[in-house]
Order: sequence, then structure tokens, then C-alpha cells
Amino acid sequence: MMTVLQRVRQAHVQVDERITGRIGPGLLVLLCAEQGDSQAEADKLLAKLLKLRIFTDPAGKMNLSLQDVGGALLIVSQFTLAADTRSGNRPGFSQAAAPEQGRQLYDYFVAQARAAHPEVQTGEFAADMQVHLVNDGPVTIPLRIAPAGT
Repeated sequence: MMTVLQRVRQAHVQVDERITGRIGPGLLVLLCAEQGDSQAEADKLLAKLLKLRIFTDPAGKMNLSLQDVGGALLIVSQFTLAADTRSGNRPGFSQAAAPEQGRQLYDYFVAQARAAHPEVQTGEFAADMQVHLVNDGPVTIPLRIAPAGT
């Protein structure tokens, strides 16, 4: 599984005219399930992002985790992170999980996040979404957990 984490001051996701998720300070998590991913990768990715020390401490150093600062999570599915742009000008998405598997892993990841963290909001799987954010820093970090054996 892979994600792009963005430390935000605020963010929200809109589908049509409806807000599906809104947070204040925390992390916007753009999440992609890839071929071969399982719940094990989802668990590892969630554990890593909850403890990743990318928030500033009183001395101004990145030394605090999302859990340390009590920030929120906004989790948005984004299969386009699996884009293969090595040849031609049109990206290929063959490494992304099939839609059914992607939905199952997304739903599992969200459920695990809600069990482990007090404030979790989401986008809407497979919807045309508009993501609005105020990036804090800016701090944007890619994070990937490869399936076992790869």
C-alpha cells in the first residue's frame, strides 16, 4: 500500500455539493491499494503513519506524531498514486488493486483507523472528489509498505 501524507491545518472533501469529511489540524491521507496488498500492509501503514514524527515540538523540530498532537485524519482513496509513467504520455494503472480489492482494503484501513484514533473522516471510495486543504509547512511525505516477499 502507498500513501501521500500531507500535514494540514485544515482539509475537507466534497462530492458534488456534499462535504463527506472535514478536519482541522492533522493529516490528509491519500491512500492507494496495489496489486498483492493485504490487511497486513494496511495495518503496517496505519501504525507507521500514526507514529510518524512530522509535527513540530515547542522547539520547532519535527518531533511529534499525530497521536502526540491529537490531530485528525482525513482518509481519501486515490488509485492514481499507482500510476506508471515510464513509457508514453498516458499513465497506466495496472499496479493498482482491482476496484473490489481496493474498496475492501480502503474500508478495512478506515475501520482500523477509527478503532485506533479518535478523529477520522473520509472521502468516498470511487467518487469524483474535490479535496480542499491548507498544507502546513508544507509537509508532504510519500509512504509505501510493500507486500511481504517483494
